Amino acid sequence: MLRKIRDLRKAVAAMKEMMKEVVITGPKQYEIREVPVPKPGDGEVLIQMKAAGVCGSDVHLFLGENPNAVFPRVPGHENAGVVVAVGKDVKKIKPGDHVVVDLVVACGECPQCKSGRRNVCRTVKARGSAIDGGWREYFAVPEHEVFLLPEDMPFRDAALIEPFAIGGHCTTRAGVKGGESVLVLGSGTIGAVILQTLKDKGCRVICADINDDSLARAKGYGADAIVNTKNENLKEAVQKFTDGAGVDVIFDSACYPGSLTAVLEQGIPANGATIVPMGFCTAKESLTQAMINTRELSIIGTRMSSGQFEPTVEKFAQHKFQLEGMVSHYIPFSQVEKVFENIMNPPKDLKKMVIVFED
Repeated sequence: MLRKIRDLRKAVAAMKEMMKEVVITGPKQYEIREVPVPKPGDGEVLIQMKAAGVCGSDVHLFLGENPNAVFPRVPGHENAGVVVAVGKDVKKIKPGDHVVVDLVVACGECPQCKSGRRNVCRTVKARGSAIDGGWREYFAVPEHEVFLLPEDMPFRDAALIEPFAIGGHCTTRAGVKGGESVLVLGSGTIGAVILQTLKDKGCRVICADINDDSLARAKGYGADAIVNTKNENLKEAVQKFTDGAGVDVIFDSACYPGSLTAVLEQGIPANGATIVPMGFCTAKESLTQAMINTRELSIIGTRMSSGQFEPTVEKFAQHKFQLEGMVSHYIPFSQVEKVFENIMNPPKDLKKMVIVFED
């Protein structure tokens, strides 16, 4: 409690009338603008940002690779900070609370929302893409879109909660059970998140990628087998891993053109397997009904997350996941231009970036 009071006093004392925000104005264009600090409206809380993850979707937005992008846009949906003010009718969240912010903005009234699937709301918007996100010093959000953090959780760790919530959601969608054999194609950030979520559930996991460093990290996170598909045949590796049976579940987090067709090759999925494509690649795939129905495969869609923030916060508090090695670059907000430099000219060791807001 004393720490929360100190944090609140510090945050309130540091509040300014003006703040800085990052705005992507078009493909490969951005500005750092000075704008008034917003005031929380009815039912809203004002957050002083402390850490914001840089997601692949932020990269796609900046590079002009998001066909649905509307500019100008403040990016960022992996957001953690401290509440410094609340609006009228806020019931549970208080100034001084440490919070993480949902990426999903939903209506709350449609059948999907009422059934607990806010991520597929009829008017769903993703924070940082369809509406402005958290790459700014302060922003106001509805109370129901923030989740409490333990006071002792570092904000730079909390910025990873949203990706791990996605891992919880997609594995829940797939109905994964302990003891099942699983292939994770792609060992970047989301692949590493899915791997750790699967190991927490008690699965046997084989990870495939073309990057030796990413595969070494996957091995360190508990992968039972790894395969570099530049040098090794994926089907042969899966057959060896499963004694010829094929895997029970496949997560395609590589999401390159043709990747979904590739993982459906005879001998990779077991009969009755579940396949979860993780991305939004628009390239046409060479699928046929026979490829699916002769083996009674299930292809399960997944988007963002729903109902996963609170259990993910709890798992973080219990230190269920290995966070070391997930982030390669912590970048001060005062040097945010380095984020864009790294996007345009990625360092060899780049894995994931997190923007850290200075006090």
